[in-house]
Amino acid sequence: MEPKHLGQTSSLPATPGEAELDYVANPRPGSRYMIRFAAPEFTSLCPITGQPDFAHLVIDYVPGATIVESKSLKLFLGSFRNHGAFHEDCTVGIGERLFDEMKPKWLRIGGYWYPRGGIPIDVFWQSGEPPAGVWIPAQDVPGYRGRG
Repeated sequence: MEPKHLGQTSSLPATPGEAELDYVANPRPGSRYMIRFAAPEFTSLCPITGQPDFAHLVIDYVPGATIVESKSLKLFLGSFRNHGAFHEDCTVGIGERLFDEMKPKWLRIGGYWYPRGGIPIDVFWQSGEPPAGVWIPAQDVPGYRGRG
């Protein structure tokens, strides 16, 4: 499990499919804890218009044997900047890929998308019920002010 990106010069992948995520051993395998990544400036492209879409992503997970290495996650998320996909595809696809590859005990992702055409779209996915005994805080992303 040698990281490909940590301590190395890495280019931004051209597409999410080309992005390689690194996973390292969980440093606290006997502890029940949650890890959170927040990406408040996530971007992708509308697959129809090619216009940029912006989101605040929050990824929470309870690790199993491995954790995702943060530099590789940043490169993976950055690879969406020129990728055309609907909000639902981006949000759920990120969650499913992390869950399938990393095999955490539990994972959820909240995609809080900024309005396009006056309608904010929020997309949520989780792998199932969180493990008992783990503190799972609320994501607490402020709602779009135009919601009233």
